[in-house]
Amino acid sequence: MELGIIGLGKMGGNMAERLRRGGHTVVGYDRDPALSDVGSLEELVERLSPPRAVWVMVPAGRPTQDTVNSLGEILGEDDIVVDGGNSHYVDDQKHGEELAAKGIGFVDCGVSGGVWGLENGYALMVGGDEEHVRRLMPIFETLKPEGELGFVHSGKVGAGHFVKMVHNGIEYAMMQAFGEGYELIEASDVVTNVPETFRSWQEGTVIRSWLLDLMNRALAEDPELDDIRGYANDSGEGRWTVQAAVDHAVPLPAISASLFARFASRQDDSPAMRVVAALRNQFGGHAVESAKGADSPGADVAPPAV
Repeated sequence: MELGIIGLGKMGGNMAERLRRGGHTVVGYDRDPALSDVGSLEELVERLSPPRAVWVMVPAGRPTQDTVNSLGEILGEDDIVVDGGNSHYVDDQKHGEELAAKGIGFVDCGVSGGVWGLENGYALMVGGDEEHVRRLMPIFETLKPEGELGFVHSGKVGAGHFVKMVHNGIEYAMMQAFGEGYELIEASDVVTNVPETFRSWQEGTVIRSWLLDLMNRALAEDPELDDIRGYANDSGEGRWTVQAAVDHAVPLPAISASLFARFASRQDDSPAMRVVAALRNQFGGHAVESAKGADSPGADVAPPAV
C-alpha cells in the first residue's frame, strides 16, 4: 500500500522504516531536507496514487492544525488523513468535521511503542469510520506487533486519542508508584542492595511489567541514578486525562497525584512548600531551613484568642 508520512522524527522515521520493511511504498516529508523524500506537501500528494492516505506525525496543537489545514486544501475526495501524533481528542473531532465537509476521511490513531516500536511493533488505538479504518488495515497490520493484540478500533473519531490519553495517564501513575517505592527503599537503612531488589521483581511478582524492565535497565546503567536530575516533563496527555475526569465526574486520585508530582519535580524550591514550612514554624515552632543556608529557630508565637 502507498502511504505519505509527514514528520520523520524518532517515531515517524521508524514507522516509515517498519512499513518499508513490510513491503509498503512510503513517501516521507519533513522540514529537514536531509530526512525528506520530497520538497513540499504538494509534491508528496502528487507522488501518491488516489485515493490517497497521508499519516501526520507532527507535534500536537498548532503544528497538527496547520498540517491538517494544508492537507484539506490539496487532497481530494475519498483521500484519508491519519493523525498519529498525541493530539487532544476534541481536536480530532474538529478536524474530522472540517475534512468531512470536503469529502476527505479522517482517522485518529494513538501510537505507543516509542523507540522500541521499529523492532517490536507499535500499539495502535484507532478512532474513525469503519470504512476508513478498513482501508488502512494493511498499514495497521504492519505497524502493530505480531499476533492478535496491539491494535484496537476503539470507536468513532476521537476515540483513538481518548484511549491513548487514558493509557498515558495510567502510565504516569505506574511510573510514579515505581518512583515512590524506589525512594522509600533507598531511604531505608536495612536494604543494602536496591538495584538487585528491583531486578528480582521481574519474575514471580504481580508488578512485573515492561516499565519494571525499563527501570532495571536504568538502574543497571546508573545504580544510584546520580546522573539524572529529578525533573519530569509532561506531554500534555496527563493534563487532558485529569481534565476529562473532571468533565465526566470520574475520580482519578492516583493519576491526578502523579501529574501534580511532575509539576513539583520542576521546582528547585517549591513556593507552596515554603508556605507550609513557614506555617509550621509559626503555629508549631518548628525550625525552618533558610534559603541562605542557616537554620531559623522555631517561632514563639501564641495562637490568637478565639
